Amino acid sequence: MPTPEEQLAILKHGTDRIISEQELLAKLKLGRPLNVKLGVDPTAPDIHLGFTVGLSKLRQFQDLGHQAILIIGDFTAMIGDPSGRSKTRRQLTHDEVMANATTFKQQAFKILDPAKTRVVFNGEWFEMMTFDAVMKLNARVTMQQMLQREDFKKRIADGEPVHLHEIQYPIMQGWDSVMIRADVELGGTDQLFNCLVGRDLQREEGQSEQVVLLLPLLEGLDGVNKMSKSLGNYVGVAEAPETMFGKLMSITDTLMARYYNLLLCEQAPADMHPMEAKKQLAARIVARFHGEEAGNAARADFELRFSKKDLASAELPSLPLAGLGADIVSVVVAAFGQCFQITKSRGDARRLVEQGSIQLGGEKVSDPKATPAFTAGDVLKLDKTRAVRLA
Repeated sequence: MPTPEEQLAILKHGTDRIISEQELLAKLKLGRPLNVKLGVDPTAPDIHLGFTVGLSKLRQFQDLGHQAILIIGDFTAMIGDPSGRSKTRRQLTHDEVMANATTFKQQAFKILDPAKTRVVFNGEWFEMMTFDAVMKLNARVTMQQMLQREDFKKRIADGEPVHLHEIQYPIMQGWDSVMIRADVELGGTDQLFNCLVGRDLQREEGQSEQVVLLLPLLEGLDGVNKMSKSLGNYVGVAEAPETMFGKLMSITDTLMARYYNLLLCEQAPADMHPMEAKKQLAARIVARFHGEEAGNAARADFELRFSKKDLASAELPSLPLAGLGADIVSVVVAAFGQCFQITKSRGDARRLVEQGSIQLGGEKVSDPKATPAFTAGDVLKLDKTRAVRLA
């Protein structure tokens, strides 16, 4: 077992902020497994790589002998975390949340050791609360505290509503920490306010305050916005190996270095050609969720399709021709949306055509007004990492 100081050095890697390092070191010196909390809301059935940053850090604690506690927010998910949101989330029913939780857990256990993970649903305590208990819990937090949140302030300034049920969210997340007596809470940088509420509530309950370990938010494939299914810039952990590999090969070299750091907890190889480094990154991430054989096969498939220029014999997403329109721009927009769930405007598609990125049947199409003869079986190449077969 590493010493407390050695554990701290391991756990610090890839973090954005720890509140505080001194407190974490003191807890590591207690000589007992720490209760390490990661709360997740199953608002969708599948998780993407952005979720795995927190799961991987939780696995680190697990490997060091600490107790991993995965809180499934079956009650908080019905509210939806307002952190960083410009609008109120759609409210889910409890049945929807529980259905999502089934696949969510299965995918989370591709990273966590299920035998060493304590899974808790926060409905275990919230559904037992009387209205009197809810009022007493709410009385511990002031409206002034809530309105200090940047996301709430901005929405109010922009004339967007902030609904009262959203204000419950950080209080509920904080109470989760009390109920499991968390020593450490993991969260993205957008979770700072919620995690600090947990420290306040624990102190009022006479508990030792949890250490807050904040992790960077993983940018999506666009390299700008937080990875999100709603933005279409995500890599889902349940996606087909070839799809995962192709998406990861589309990222920039700068983003590749960040993915190495946050997803593999290591530095990108400095002495390796960026293309080879990116292929290794993509293959290793595919292997994490689908096995090493699938990672190697996805790489071979990618090289067949793009490195060897042999698209005619490669397995490609199928794009039905019916209803696409006659011009190249319309077809390109449809191909990105239908086959890769990536939203491209007509302006975006027009620029790809003008830049020479689009090929039909191996021939460049550089005129955005072109109306080529689209034939079933033809390969439409969209960029360096994406192509579809017309059907």
